[in-house]
Amino acid sequence: MDNKTRSIVSYITLIGWLIAYFSPNKEADGLLKYHLRQSLGLVITWFIGNMIIAIVVTIVPALGILYYSSFAFLALMIFGMINAANEVSKPLPLIGKLFEHKFAFIG
Repeated sequence: MDNKTRSIVSYITLIGWLIAYFSPNKEADGLLKYHLRQSLGLVITWFIGNMIIAIVVTIVPALGILYYSSFAFLALMIFGMINAANEVSKPLPLIGKLFEHKFAFIG
């Protein structure tokens, strides 16, 4: 799997990220490292956001409509895949700038 494909796969949930990160192939380039950071940040944000929404909906069941916010994360995931396919290092809207220089273990 080349680095472009690994960049795209990294946005497919945590399992895709793990496959892209541990895939034995040539060394990761800057594009792959960038998209690994962005997609890991997206997964972490999605997980924390869903936990907060679950707590809020448990307290106030009428706010169950908040679960539809997961579509925003789906849109961000697709946006990241498009950027990876076009080989562009562009941050994800709203949350991308937070994760551009985080996760030093990636590279």
